[in-house]
Amino acid sequence: MSDQPSLAATAAESAAKYSLKRSRILFDHGNPSDVFVPSVLVHPELAVKRRSRLPQDAKDKQQMQSQITKKTQASFTSTAASALTLYNQNNDEGQAASATTLIADAADENRIIQRSSANSASNTNVPTPNWHAPWKLATVLSSHLGWVRCLAVDQTSNELLASGSADRTIKIWNLPKATVGASDALQLTLTGHISAIRGLEFSQKHPYLFSAAEDKKVLCWDLHTNQVVRHYHGHLSGVYCLQLHPSLDLLVTGGRDAVARVWDMRTKQAVQILAGHSNTVGALLVHATHPQIVTGSHDTTIKLWDMVAGKTVTTLTHHNKSVRALASAASARLENTFVSGASDALRKWQCKDGKYLQKMTDHGGSIVSSLALNEDGVMVSGTDDGALKFYDYSSGHCFQSVQSQVQPGSLEAENGIMALQYDATGTRLLTGECDKTIKIYKQSEDASEMTHPIDMAAWRKKCLREAKERY
Repeated sequence: MSDQPSLAATAAESAAKYSLKRSRILFDHGNPSDVFVPSVLVHPELAVKRRSRLPQDAKDKQQMQSQITKKTQASFTSTAASALTLYNQNNDEGQAASATTLIADAADENRIIQRSSANSASNTNVPTPNWHAPWKLATVLSSHLGWVRCLAVDQTSNELLASGSADRTIKIWNLPKATVGASDALQLTLTGHISAIRGLEFSQKHPYLFSAAEDKKVLCWDLHTNQVVRHYHGHLSGVYCLQLHPSLDLLVTGGRDAVARVWDMRTKQAVQILAGHSNTVGALLVHATHPQIVTGSHDTTIKLWDMVAGKTVTTLTHHNKSVRALASAASARLENTFVSGASDALRKWQCKDGKYLQKMTDHGGSIVSSLALNEDGVMVSGTDDGALKFYDYSSGHCFQSVQSQVQPGSLEAENGIMALQYDATGTRLLTGECDKTIKIYKQSEDASEMTHPIDMAAWRKKCLREAKERY
């Protein structure tokens, strides 16, 4: 009882001091909203005494809520402890059971995948290859002093053969005489470039021969006067490929400056500059129908171009090595397709939209330097190690492999094949090689399906193996 007066006096003194402080703040600021009002205005000991004098029903209500809270917390703690104990007791067993379940599921999934791949492989439709007669070497032409880098045949008369070499010269041959090995087959030698010749093309409308070289120059030669009549200037580095448009007076070139240029043959002006590659444009195709231009680059991509808009229609990124060769089958019989060659694989595409159709046998990492395709559906690929492979284009079956032999006086490493070209009839194949020669291959006339049958067992085995790899 002696403490109550002191507590009351202390509370009264505290209230008086607070009231005086509040009055001073209000007088200084004049805005009651800026004044901080504490939530507890009484002394803590006085608050304990006041709580002890609450009515009995309020005390019972407060005590009941406190007991409920304590029971809830105890129940939660007990449940958590039970769960933790159960987890600790069964942790190892649970992991083992879970691992067993995962292993069983993985085994079932593996069996399902194996069964699915086996069914898919067994249900693979193995195409039947068309029979083609084997090819054999007929003639060897020797006149160049450097690697023969490009070849062109006059498709109109089928009588002229042009060859371009690293010796900076262009030689014109009489093709019928060259086929039989006549000594007077060489007709003319053209000099005008100062670096290796990389592209040649005869015009089917005019008596012109177009040439492209590593000296950045593109030249037009008049075959009547054997003189250069037009220069096409614009490339910033060596020109590696050249093609003429089949129906328009347009010339398309590509080179180390990573662009393809479309030239007006008559005005010598570049009407389009197709930029988009990040490395050398090493191969070209020009069609009369859309897409009119297809480019293959050392950046491993192939681009289909809209020549009118000058923009890329489709970019094909299936290759992971430099694309150095393209060959077109623009005829309806061969389904308007084209094939690309790189050291990773030969791939077949649809011309219209760039749809990927087929992967053909690769060359084991050898660089595919050139491709050629005739109207009979015989495709041939040549590599830097001298390997010639002949394919049935419709099925992708490789029916013949030939290893080129270097000529006497050349190194063994100079058996690379740099250029491939069919004549207008598709019955003679010409190869330009690193041993400075031009070789002419012809189909064997006495071969038949009885003497050279297709090995269907090996072909089916190969198709099934590739199907299993895909699935």
